[in-house]
Amino acid sequence: MSLQLIETRRVQAQSWPNGGGSTRELYTWPAGATADDWHMRVSLAEITRDGPFSAYDGVDRWFAVVDGAGVVLTLPDGRHMLDPHSAPVHFDGALAPHCSLNHRDTRALNLMVRRDHGRGAMLRVKNDDEWLSSATLRAVYVAEPLTLQIDDADAAQLPAHTLAVSTYARRQRWRVRGDSDTPVAWWIEFEARASQ
Repeated sequence: MSLQLIETRRVQAQSWPNGGGSTRELYTWPAGATADDWHMRVSLAEITRDGPFSAYDGVDRWFAVVDGAGVVLTLPDGRHMLDPHSAPVHFDGALAPHCSLNHRDTRALNLMVRRDHGRGAMLRVKNDDEWLSSATLRAVYVAEPLTLQIDDADAAQLPAHTLAVSTYARRQRWRVRGDSDTPVAWWIEFEARASQ
């Protein structure tokens, strides 16, 4: 089993054209995909001012605040107030919701999946709970130092703001342990369409 660890501090940030923040692209499927042809993308955004999101037609999107004071997203179903302890918000990427900061800069985790190429999910981690997945890609993003156990393998120590990714071709049992009942971490999975 191969586990890839991606520390966000080692990934170069790309500034947004509108000047409202920057993005670190942490992982794409397939490997080496460009901005125009990825099927799935995980990224970390630093949001520095209010404004609308970019629109992504045909994309399912998940958004979770990982640190900072949080944001308010305005979507057709209402206003979503999000902080590092909130569940991820799932929405149609074509909607391009307005994002308002709560007083200061905020970092947020994004999962985007092109519907024509697969399906995804992002879930909040609960301390010491098991997560079973046989998806094409499984991952966990941790915003604080945590321990990851996969099946009976040796535990991996994950530094804060690390994405751990596995594409092992069978079902796995993942478990994250930390010092609190509500670790600041998120499960991510992507199931590619059979033709991919």
